[in-house]
Amino acid sequence: MTTLENRSKTALLIVDVQSGVVAGAHERDAVVANIGSLVEKARRERVPVVWVQHSDEQTVRGSDEWQIVPELPPGDGEPIVEKHYGDSFEDTTLETVLSGLGVGRLMVVGAQTDACIRSTLHGALVRGYDTTLVSDAHTTEDQTSWGAPPPDQVIAHTNLYWTDQTAPGRTAGTVETKAVDFGAPV
Repeated sequence: MTTLENRSKTALLIVDVQSGVVAGAHERDAVVANIGSLVEKARRERVPVVWVQHSDEQTVRGSDEWQIVPELPPGDGEPIVEKHYGDSFEDTTLETVLSGLGVGRLMVVGAQTDACIRSTLHGALVRGYDTTLVSDAHTTEDQTSWGAPPPDQVIAHTNLYWTDQTAPGRTAGTVETKAVDFGAPV
């Protein structure tokens, strides 16, 4: 269980599901639909939903590309954390937000698998969070022209290696959308 004291709650952490970030992503519509079903489930179960929104030179704050996809409107009162680095914790308010909510366990979804998702997973685990990746609710774009494997292989590899992550006093792992249980550890 988490190494964070008095942090027994779980949150759904939605990373960078922004119009420009997922425009050309692998299986974009299916992944967005899976995230949407998790958002609905979390809201029904009164599980905190925390949004992360990236900005940089390509994804300019306030631009159409920067906006969270229209299919997933954040709810009233749901925190939106702005970031500029891959790790959603790096130089952001995320830790303060999660601490204030009593969260010690994260269910992570979003984009890009091989960048911000991986960075955030590792950032969460090293900071003491139990960290679960929802295996069919993250995606990336095709970067094979730069020597990367095809996106389906990047996603499969990330799911494979995160399944067996360990750290003292913390849990990690993967779960499919249909099997997500916000109340049970991995």
